[in-house]
Amino acid sequence: MEKNLKMKPSGIFKSEYLRKYFLKYKNKYIVGILVLIIIDILQLRIPLIIGNAVDFLQSQGAELSGLSRYIFLVVIIGMGVAVGRFVWRHMIFGTSRFIEYDIRNELFGHLEKLSLKYYNKHKTGDIMAHMTNDLNAVRMAVGPGVLMVVDAAVIGTLTIYNMITEIDLKLTLLAGIPLLLIIVNSIIIGKVMRLRFKEKQAAFSDLSDFTQERISGIYVIKSFVQESKEIEAFKKVTKDYYDKNLKMLKIFVLMRPFMRFISGFSLAVVIGYGGYLSIIGTITVGEFVAFVQFIGMLVWPMVAIGFTFNILSMGGASLERIETILDEEIDIKDTEYVDNSITEIKGDIKVENLNFKYDDDKESALKNISFNINRGETLGIIGRTGSGKTSLVNLLLRLHDPEKNKIFIDGRDILEIPLNTLRDSIGYVPQDNFLFTDNIYNNIDFGHRDKSKDEIIEAAKKACVHDNIVEFKDGYDTLVGERGVTLSGGQKQRISIARALIKDPRILILDDAVSSVDTDTEEKILGYLKEDRKEKTTIIIAHRISTIQNADIIIVIDEGEVIEKGTHSELLENQKLYHSLYEKQLLEKELEEETDNGDVIE
Repeated sequence: MEKNLKMKPSGIFKSEYLRKYFLKYKNKYIVGILVLIIIDILQLRIPLIIGNAVDFLQSQGAELSGLSRYIFLVVIIGMGVAVGRFVWRHMIFGTSRFIEYDIRNELFGHLEKLSLKYYNKHKTGDIMAHMTNDLNAVRMAVGPGVLMVVDAAVIGTLTIYNMITEIDLKLTLLAGIPLLLIIVNSIIIGKVMRLRFKEKQAAFSDLSDFTQERISGIYVIKSFVQESKEIEAFKKVTKDYYDKNLKMLKIFVLMRPFMRFISGFSLAVVIGYGGYLSIIGTITVGEFVAFVQFIGMLVWPMVAIGFTFNILSMGGASLERIETILDEEIDIKDTEYVDNSITEIKGDIKVENLNFKYDDDKESALKNISFNINRGETLGIIGRTGSGKTSLVNLLLRLHDPEKNKIFIDGRDILEIPLNTLRDSIGYVPQDNFLFTDNIYNNIDFGHRDKSKDEIIEAAKKACVHDNIVEFKDGYDTLVGERGVTLSGGQKQRISIARALIKDPRILILDDAVSSVDTDTEEKILGYLKEDRKEKTTIIIAHRISTIQNADIIIVIDEGEVIEKGTHSELLENQKLYHSLYEKQLLEKELEEETDNGDVIE
């Protein structure tokens, strides 16, 4: 649930979340800030040195030899400022990059631990916006934001102090009053900036999500000839992002001229009144020159206050968005019932009166599901689309959590088994056969990342995909496109099967995993499973009865309930849904064979 944090612009420094990173890198920050303060102090000596040089020239006339001391001091200070700038930039800006790096890693790590429920409710584009734009805004706050806070405070304070003590109090007050308007303006504008920045980030999320989804679905767009309509739809989304950016830009456009006007007005006051004081002898010409330079230096802190307010406002808004993810509870994890002494499982499965309902659904997805599988047996699951078959295996994988004492593995409640042990012992081939944008070798070795080439090839042969792979120009080094789009449906399925088989899991789950292969290839794969997995448990979900007819036990699920249970022959004798599906598929097969033989069907 999204938190509504009333964060002030300076609140980013008070954030409990960021505090650990400030503490982690405090030494770098301290060194950077100390060097920055020293550099600011040195820079503030330059106007006074120049002022003294002017007075020296007035008093000494054309004798230029005495200027060497002033020139030497300016050169030394300039060299010190150059070195110091490198140091504080490395310390402060470099540290902000480290913090960005750490937050991004923590954010991704947290996203990896969140359950499917979170991803069902949040768009990919919105998550990507958090990982890019929002993180960049936070980095700007903890880097340039920190710099400007310190720099503005030090330069502003010391400049005013030097103007009062070294030159004239009244002149300082008259010149400083107009500059205060910059601070007032920045505070007012900053509140508007914060709201508009959040709107811009939301628009960027929509744009990212729209673009990602349309590129992923480009085949569908082209096949339905919807390119023109999608281009128009994209224009609307990008126009919204453009408008939100323009609203922010207008604030910057208004701020800069206003600040220039105020600083120019302040300078005019200095030239007018300061020139008068110089003429009547209250201050020297050198002091007048130094004061003009001080005014130029004082403009920066006033402007920096505005920029700092805006940077911290945007960083605070982005931090809120990031914290909404980090505050998401990891709901699928080892429970208080976990027994860490369990390091492996054998494969005996018992499900007893299992019920399950998704959070947003009124109806239960599964109702009173019960069955037993002994190690070495094969369970076949069949049923109409949407009957709850995949929901059942998701509970076995604990992609969703079941109730306690409903699913048992090796006689132990599934909630007692450490999550890593459970999932590491299961090989899973999902319906969508997701492949990563990588080569075939690494996709097969995804579950281990340390298998030899021979082991990879052996797994591919068992999945009946080796012959297809070697026909590719680059063989196992062939890069597959995003989600495996460069491969056929059958090739993706068999590579996914190889990825599961190479784990040699105690429990293998195939969720409609051979639906895209021909019957001959299906028989070869199932033949391997029967021969090689005699001591291991296999669960096969299928729509084709031919896929599961040799299973030791078959359950038929309809509307979330087990309505039939038994072997293939027993279920045919029942003359119920299984028999009906078998007769229908048998008829479809006969019609296909007649069509293949060239028979004309009236």
